[in-house]
Amino acid sequence: MADQLRDKVALITGGCSGIGLGTVELFVAEGACVVVADLQDDKGAVLEQRFPDRVRYVHCDVTQEADIAKATAAAKEAFGGLDILFNNAGSGGAGAGIPEMTVEAWDGTMNLLLRSVMLGMKHAIPLMRARGGGSIVNTASIAGLISGAGSEPYSATKYAVVAMSEGWAQQLAPMNIGLSVLCPGYVRTRIADSARARQDRYGGVQPVRGDSFAAAGSNVAQSVAAGIDPDIVGARVVEAVRDGNLYIFTDPRFRDVVEFRFAAIRAGFDQAAASPALKSVKAWAPLTYPPPETPQ
Repeated sequence: MADQLRDKVALITGGCSGIGLGTVELFVAEGACVVVADLQDDKGAVLEQRFPDRVRYVHCDVTQEADIAKATAAAKEAFGGLDILFNNAGSGGAGAGIPEMTVEAWDGTMNLLLRSVMLGMKHAIPLMRARGGGSIVNTASIAGLISGAGSEPYSATKYAVVAMSEGWAQQLAPMNIGLSVLCPGYVRTRIADSARARQDRYGGVQPVRGDSFAAAGSNVAQSVAAGIDPDIVGARVVEAVRDGNLYIFTDPRFRDVVEFRFAAIRAGFDQAAASPALKSVKAWAPLTYPPPETPQ
């Protein structure tokens, strides 16, 4: 694991707490230099004090392109370039029924959990190409494969991050840039009260019940509290990057839940195959999907 990270330069968004902090600490322990991009300035200053030669903190609103550009530039200015991007910043998203949903809360969720991923990649890739390649990890969620009532905005972004990562992995492979998508299960973080950092233009600080996980019920909050340690997720990220995995899962128990969804999808295809309406199709054009090379 040390050989994977020694003397590498990483940019980790949301690196002051939760999964991001656990990954920052692991990367530094394994010899990497890290730019931490976050809104929690006090915690960022503490990280710089703890690791004065290895960590640079940048105040960064990942929904703003100028801030992302500043964070990637900091990697080059402080450490000479960029090898690894961990698009990790996030929150529980907007939680409300359709009648109560505000445009501001919806846009805030889309911008924080989806647009930020695109922005991070857009500005990191040129620096990686200048160094001959690199690695990108985009944080989605197990909620990017299964969705439950109460977390629809959050799940919508996570499904999209999975889809984008699957496509972009193929585009980036010829550039020697690996891409992985992290789909964690329950992790012991403060995601359930992440509305504490919501910007004013997206509705400002909201009570905990404004977040999708809280709206989904106390069972999810309890599961998060009983989740695995963020440090373990960081170690899992390093394993997957080292092995070139596309999908990074942290809770094998969710396989059966995902299989249940896949079974429902397969049943839908069986219904289509038996559909009287589709019997009128005389001939189907050849499919060109899936692509000839499927990432690991």
